[in-house]
Amino acid sequence: MKDKSISFLLGIGFLLLVNCNINYGEDGYRLWLRYDMIEDEDILDKYASSINQVILNGNSTTISAIKEELEIGLRGLLGKEIIFAEQTDKEGLLVLGTPENSSEIASLNIEDKLEQLGNEGFLIFTTQLSNKKAIIIAANSDIGLLYASYHFLQMLQTHQSIEKISIVSTPKIQHRLLNHWDNLDRKVERGYAGFSLWNWNKLPDYIDPRYKDYARANASIGINGTAITNVNANALVLTTEYLEKVAALANVFRPYGIKVYLTARFSAPVEIGGLKTADPLDEEVIEWWKEKVDEIYGLIPDFGGFLVKANSEGQPGPQNYGRSHAEGANLLADAVGPHGGIVMWRAFVYSNEEPEDRAKQAYNEFIPLDGKFMENVLVQAKNGPIDFQPREPFHPL
Repeated sequence: MKDKSISFLLGIGFLLLVNCNINYGEDGYRLWLRYDMIEDEDILDKYASSINQVILNGNSTTISAIKEELEIGLRGLLGKEIIFAEQTDKEGLLVLGTPENSSEIASLNIEDKLEQLGNEGFLIFTTQLSNKKAIIIAANSDIGLLYASYHFLQMLQTHQSIEKISIVSTPKIQHRLLNHWDNLDRKVERGYAGFSLWNWNKLPDYIDPRYKDYARANASIGINGTAITNVNANALVLTTEYLEKVAALANVFRPYGIKVYLTARFSAPVEIGGLKTADPLDEEVIEWWKEKVDEIYGLIPDFGGFLVKANSEGQPGPQNYGRSHAEGANLLADAVGPHGGIVMWRAFVYSNEEPEDRAKQAYNEFIPLDGKFMENVLVQAKNGPIDFQPREPFHPL
């Protein structure tokens, strides 16, 4: 009996010892931004000798975000502190800048190359700077530098050679958005992923740290916009109370080049504006939308624009008033246009009362309107003409 008791206690002690040394695995929260120290010693040595000092000038919020990301990334991957300095006094230079904010970049005379890259493109290349080998990251804007920094950190994460770099990158698609299905009560359409990330009850005063991590992750893969509300829209999001909450999110996203877009409920002038109609050709309705848009841009200067689902699945739209989709879209486009905004008007429309095959309905409705939409309207079609099908033909639009 005594021997059994001793064995039992030893067993408990062993279990406790094992439990204390459990190494919990990756929980997935960091996604692909895992800046764990490089284990391959040869690669680590090459990287560590090539990156000793970072030169990054400027005082914008985006520059601050770049510096923070590089500090976290380089410290984690290389296992050493990286010196941020203003002058080139060490071997192993990493120099980031635009011709406007960096004398080092300006001295390289690469303006002709940068002109081809637009606002979001970048160059990464190796050269000699003050007789020292340097890795250059250059762009026309701070946002371009941000994208380049993520690209460079990815090169290190994937153990690519940085001995001789020559990278030219510019996005092929101008608007690269996420489209959330989140409702204001924090429920998500279809409920696939739990509750919404946006905690409207605590905004604008409490900023969840996850909002910043969301922005970091999206910027790292080139996302530059997010429509944060469901296309089955709620007009309340256009009230001042909610716009102030949206503005708080936009302030978090802005340093990472991410614009906020909202879904616009077409009947908002009636529901929250006190008008008797939402007819897109009514003068009072036109003025209401212009005033509302002015209010939005007053709170969110870089507001991206509206995403609209109209006259489909019970949503209100211009056809309620005998108007076309083009007339409805142009109403909103005319309001956001002076501010640089766009309207994304969904072409996924269908009605159970329509005798034509559902796969043809969007084609039938929108082809006659070709050329009638304003320049800042994007007609947004799905990949296929039906919905949620594992296999279907390409959309006829």
